[in-house]
Amino acid sequence: MSSSTAVSFAPLPLRLVLGIGFTVHGYPKLLTASGYESFVGMLDGIGVPLPGLMGWLVAALELVGGLALIAGALVTIVSVLGSVNMLVALLAVHLPHGFSFMNITGQTEQGPKFGMPGYEVNLLYIAGFLALAILGGGRYSIDGAVRRLGEKKRERSG
Repeated sequence: MSSSTAVSFAPLPLRLVLGIGFTVHGYPKLLTASGYESFVGMLDGIGVPLPGLMGWLVAALELVGGLALIAGALVTIVSVLGSVNMLVALLAVHLPHGFSFMNITGQTEQGPKFGMPGYEVNLLYIAGFLALAILGGGRYSIDGAVRRLGEKKRERSG
């Protein structure tokens, strides 16, 4: 595989995994009453200002932004906003629980007891989003198709 082909293909798996992850997390927050209420309650509990509005904005970013990443649309914008979202979650929720996403707090007869995850997954999301912000959506994206159409128009008119 040539380096040009690899670079144009590399964003695709990142977009798909991050997009699916964001969509799965955003769906219940935005489209189920109990999910939205629980999320807003959590935001209020950690002191986020305007938790109702922020809950809606974050849920919309995760659901709509996740779908946009899967399609490869507005990849840089969604990636920057996703990085900010994950950084806030890292600092406000996960940092006190250490690095590991598997925070085993005890043992029961049924197996391990888990506490709040640490910030490991937040860092992975941020790394993926930053890579997409740098690389863009790649050849196999709506952004890439729009860019190629623009280049063809410029060639014809130039």
